[in-house]
Amino acid sequence: MTRQGAHGVDLADLAAYMLKNGPRKVHAASRRVRVIFNHTTIIDTLNAFHVWEHQFYPQFYVPMSELRACTTRDVRMVKSDSVNRAALVELTVPERSGIKERKTDRVLRFTDDKSLGALTGLVRLEFGSMDQWLEEDVLVHVHPKDPFKRLDILPSCRPIEIKLGSRTIATSPYSMHLIETGLPVRYYVPPAAVDPSILRKSDQVTKCPYKGEAQYYHVLVDGPVGRNLAWQYQVPTAESYQIAGLLCFYNERVDIYLDGKLQQKPETPYA
Repeated sequence: MTRQGAHGVDLADLAAYMLKNGPRKVHAASRRVRVIFNHTTIIDTLNAFHVWEHQFYPQFYVPMSELRACTTRDVRMVKSDSVNRAALVELTVPERSGIKERKTDRVLRFTDDKSLGALTGLVRLEFGSMDQWLEEDVLVHVHPKDPFKRLDILPSCRPIEIKLGSRTIATSPYSMHLIETGLPVRYYVPPAAVDPSILRKSDQVTKCPYKGEAQYYHVLVDGPVGRNLAWQYQVPTAESYQIAGLLCFYNERVDIYLDGKLQQKPETPYA
């Protein structure tokens, strides 16, 4: 099965998994959540939940009763112990005021069966299949943020040197240290601290709900090319404005010296 929570996950598999195992955690979102689909607000609720389908980040689930300005039709029931307890749903926003009708089948609902506990009566609208999500008046990008995750960006005047092999590729008297729960500290340096001749823009772009959209760069020095070794947030989110335009390198793949001391390389999937 595709990992729970991933865009395009098999919803029948996800429903079966959730009915058997339950969510890892459910937490009241405690904020206004709105969902826009086909130029129409189909959810405007104060009763959304963060639901963890896996360990990495939550999804928004909302009460089925909060849907509005749309119609729904069950297209496939999902059983648990021979009882229908979930359904794959087709959601339709009808034609109106020059806006054409639009449908999506990326919707999963759970029935009002009280044995479902925290999932009772909730509906999951696939995040990437909706046009926009807002928490209060702020757009939500990529996926909902984890309310138990923290991100700090701390300026540091400790001198930093970054080496790839035997070659120094960046030096700076200061850097910004980005500390994100569960991840290695990332060191962001000014572009002027990096030899521009070694950077080649990559086709790779990633998106993060906490930081925004990152452009990646290959690093060319003697020896193998460091593919997608560096990245930069040109226009980060408001909470990460301090790293705007700065460059960061995977500490897993370069040597980083702070105050002349070599930092230990973290063990991550990017090593």
